[in-house]
Amino acid sequence: IAAPVAPLHCGARSRNAKMATDLGELLVPYMPTIRVPRTGDRVYKSECAFSFDSPESEGGLYVCMNTFLGFGREHVERHYRKTGQSVYMHLKRHIKEKATGAAGGAIPRRRNGKVFLDLELNRDFNGEDYEYEDEAKLVIFPDHFEIPLPNIEELPALVTIACDAVLNAPSAYKKQEPESWEEEIQVSRHARSLRQLDNGVRILPSGWKCQKCEMRENLWLNLTDGAVFCGKWFFDGSGGNGHALDHYKETNYPLAVKLDTITPDGADVYSFEEEEAVLDPHISDHLSHFGIDMLQMQKRTENGHHTDNNARPRVSEWEVIQESGMKLKAVFGSGYTGVKNLGNSCYMGTVMQVLFSIPDFQRMYVGNLQRIFDYSPLDPTQDFATQMAKLGHGLLSGQYSKPPMKSELIEQVMKEEYKQQQNGISPRMFKALVSRGHPEFSSNRQQDAHEFFQHFINLVERNSAGSENPSDVFRFLVEERVQCCQTRRVRYTQRVDYCIQLPAPIEAATNREELLAYEAKRKDAEENMRAPPEPVRARIPFTACLQAFTEPENVPDFWSSALQAKSAGVKTSRFASFPEYLVVQIKKFTFGVDWVPKKLDLAIDVPDFLDLNRLRATGLQAGEEELPDLMPPIVLPEDTRGTLLSQLSPEIDEAAVLQLAEMGFPLEACRKAVYYTGNMGPEMAFNWIIAHMEEPDFAEPLALPSMMDPGPSSSDSPMGATPLDNSPPEESIAILTSMGFPRIHSIRALKATNNNLERALDWIFTHPEEEESDTLSDMADTEPNDHAFSNANSHSDSTLSPDRDTSGPRVKDGPGRYELFAFISHMGASTMSGHYVCHIKKEGRWVIYNDHKVCLSERPPKDLGYIYFYHRLSSS
Repeated sequence: IAAPVAPLHCGARSRNAKMATDLGELLVPYMPTIRVPRTGDRVYKSECAFSFDSPESEGGLYVCMNTFLGFGREHVERHYRKTGQSVYMHLKRHIKEKATGAAGGAIPRRRNGKVFLDLELNRDFNGEDYEYEDEAKLVIFPDHFEIPLPNIEELPALVTIACDAVLNAPSAYKKQEPESWEEEIQVSRHARSLRQLDNGVRILPSGWKCQKCEMRENLWLNLTDGAVFCGKWFFDGSGGNGHALDHYKETNYPLAVKLDTITPDGADVYSFEEEEAVLDPHISDHLSHFGIDMLQMQKRTENGHHTDNNARPRVSEWEVIQESGMKLKAVFGSGYTGVKNLGNSCYMGTVMQVLFSIPDFQRMYVGNLQRIFDYSPLDPTQDFATQMAKLGHGLLSGQYSKPPMKSELIEQVMKEEYKQQQNGISPRMFKALVSRGHPEFSSNRQQDAHEFFQHFINLVERNSAGSENPSDVFRFLVEERVQCCQTRRVRYTQRVDYCIQLPAPIEAATNREELLAYEAKRKDAEENMRAPPEPVRARIPFTACLQAFTEPENVPDFWSSALQAKSAGVKTSRFASFPEYLVVQIKKFTFGVDWVPKKLDLAIDVPDFLDLNRLRATGLQAGEEELPDLMPPIVLPEDTRGTLLSQLSPEIDEAAVLQLAEMGFPLEACRKAVYYTGNMGPEMAFNWIIAHMEEPDFAEPLALPSMMDPGPSSSDSPMGATPLDNSPPEESIAILTSMGFPRIHSIRALKATNNNLERALDWIFTHPEEEESDTLSDMADTEPNDHAFSNANSHSDSTLSPDRDTSGPRVKDGPGRYELFAFISHMGASTMSGHYVCHIKKEGRWVIYNDHKVCLSERPPKDLGYIYFYHRLSSS
C-alpha cells in the first residue's frame, strides 16, 4: 500500500496539469540524473552562476540536482534547455522585520529548523531586528511541478538523501575563509599562575622600541620581566626580527602582549610555550604591574589595521579620501552599483569599478552578454568571459542598485532612523576565479591594487586570444634609449607596457622647510620619549614627477657590446605610442630598512588635463652611433663536471629564498631572484625583485636552458631537429598573440629565447622581417592550425591598427592629450593593510565608490590618489 501522498503544488505555467498520484512514480524518469553531492563537490546554493541572484532575491535560487550549480529565475531555463537536466531544488529565504516589541532576541526564527544558506545575509541586516524563514522545494522542468521539502515519507530514499545533502552542504566558498576565524581563542594555562618579577620596570605610554634592534613596530611586552622586543613578520604588514621569541628561548617567560593592541577592552596576548594566541583573564593586573593602566590606553588602528606606535593615526587621510563628515548623497541606478567588501577585497572592487566604466570593457562583456551566456561551457563558474559578463551586468544594469520606495523613506522618517539601502553585489565567484592559483590574491589579505590591475590585464590578454581584446586600450609602446657612457654609442629598443609609473621626488616638495622642521621635531621626540609631533604631508608638483620620469637613470650591470665588457650605462624612456586610456601610478610605496613596505605621505597636484606629446619618442637621431648587436658571453661555472641534472637544478641558497618569501613575495620569484644574482645574499636578490616585479612572468617557475639545447640557433635547424618538448607553453603563445603578434612569429620568438616572455618580446622587435616560408616549414609538424590563428590575428591587426606593421603589437596610437576620469586612493601605512576607494567621473559628476556605498562626491581628493586613469581627448 502506497504511503499517504503529500499535496503537490504546480507552477504558474501548469496549474491545470494533472496532479501526480505518487511522487515516487513522478520522479522515476529523472532518478538517473539526481546525484548525491560527494566530497569535493561544490554546491552553489548562495549565488547564481550568471547573475547575483540569491535565495534572498525575489525569484529565489534554483540548484541543479546533478551539477549543483545555482541559477536565478531568469537563467534556469537556459540550463534546462542546454543540458536537459529537469530536477532543481528551489531555495527561497523570506526576510521580514520583527514586530515591535516581539520577543525572540537575536536568534532568528527558522522554518522546519532548516537553514540552507550557509553564508552571512547578503544585506546588512541587524539580526536582532529581522527574522527569516527558509523555504525549499523540488521543481521539475519543463512543467514546473513543485514538491515542498522536507517530504521524507513520500520521496524515494535516494532523492531524500540527495536533498538533505544539498541542504546541509557548506557554502561553495567556505574554504576560502581563514580557518582561524572559526577557532575560539583559549585561556592560557599560564595566565592564573604567571610569575612577574619585581624589577622596577615601568612602561611609558609611547616611544617604545625593541631593546635589541630598536625597531618601533610589532613590539611585544613580556609579561614576566617587562622586556620589550620585536616579533616576527606578520601578514598584516608589520615585521620584526623575532627578538621576542629569542628572549623566550633564553628565559622561558611564556606570555607577551602586543603593545599597540592594549585597549580598555583587552589586548592581543601570545603564549610562546603554547605557540598560539591566548586569552589572559588577568591581563589588567599583569599590565598594571608595569605601570600600564588599561583604561587609559587606546588601540591605534585604522579600520582594524595596525599603525606604527611612533606616529599618530592618519585620521586626516582616511577622512579626506572617504569624504567623511559630509552628508554625501547616495546615487542609484545603472553604473552606480557598489561592490561588497568580502574581507580585504577592496583592491579588487575599485579596479573593477574603473574598468567597467570604460566603453571597451562594457561593449566586450556586457554588450555581448547574451552570446557569452548562450555559448558558456557546462560549468560557467570557471569561464572568464561568463564571469566578466556577469560582473559587468551586475555593476551596469542597475538591477542591484534600486532606490528605496517612497513608503520606506516615509517610514524611516516616522521612526527617526536610517537604514542602509545600498547593498552592492558580492563577487565571491568572480574573485575565486580570477585569483585561482595566485598565492596572494587567493588569500584574504589586503593586496596592492596596482599589482591586481596588472594581474587582471594579464588574464584579459590570455582569454582574448583570437578575439576582441578590451585591454588594447591600455597597451602602449615604450622606447628605451640606452647609452654607453664610455663610447657614447646608443641602442634603441621597444617594450610593451600598460601603466606609467611616476616617481615622487621628495626633494622637489614645495614645503621642504616644513618637512625638515617636522623631521627634527620627530627625532627630538624619539630621543626624549615624548609624543611625536603632528605629521606633515609632503606637497610635490606633478611637473616634478614627470621630470623625474624623463631623467636618465643608471643601468645596473650594464654590458657594453662596443667594449664587450661591463661599463657605465644610462637609460631614458619615452612613449613610442600613446594609449587610448593612460594609467598613471604614483610610486608612493617604498621599503624601509626593515624591508617593510611603507607608504610615503604625499600630496600631488595631479591635473585634470594632461599633455604628454613632448614625451613622444624620436628614435635614432642624426649623429648617433648604434651599439653593435652582440649578446654578452654566457659565463659557465668553473666546475662544469657536474651532470646535466645538476646543471638543470642549480645550487640555490634556500635560506635566502625563505627569507624573501617570508616578506610576501611569490616563492618562484624568490628562487629566480637568488639564482640570477648568483647566490650573493638576500639583499642583492631583493634588489632584483624590486627591479623585475612588474614583469608578467615574475611569479612563474625558474626556467633554465638545458646545456644540451642548441639555444637560439635551434630555430634555424632542419625540420624535425627541434625536440618536441621545446614547444612553447600555449599560455605564453596566447599572451603574445593577444598583443597582436602573429602566432607563428610568437612561437619562433619563444623558442629562440627558451620561452622567456620578456626576451621573446625583445626578439620580436629586433627580428621584424623573418622569412615567412622558413617559419612555416619550421612549424609544419607541431602546429597544424597555424594558418587559422595567423589569419585571425592579422585580421584583428588590420581592424585595430591598420597603419601598423602586422608583426608589431596592437596599439591604439594617437595624440598624447588626456583628461582625468577616475582615480583609486589608498588609506593606510602599507599596501599590505589599509583600505581602497575610487572616484569616477560620470555624467559630468564625480562619484565616490566606497565598497557597497556609492555617493556623489563633494570634494574628490585628487591630490591623494594612488592610481590615476586618463582617457584620450579627441583631436578636434
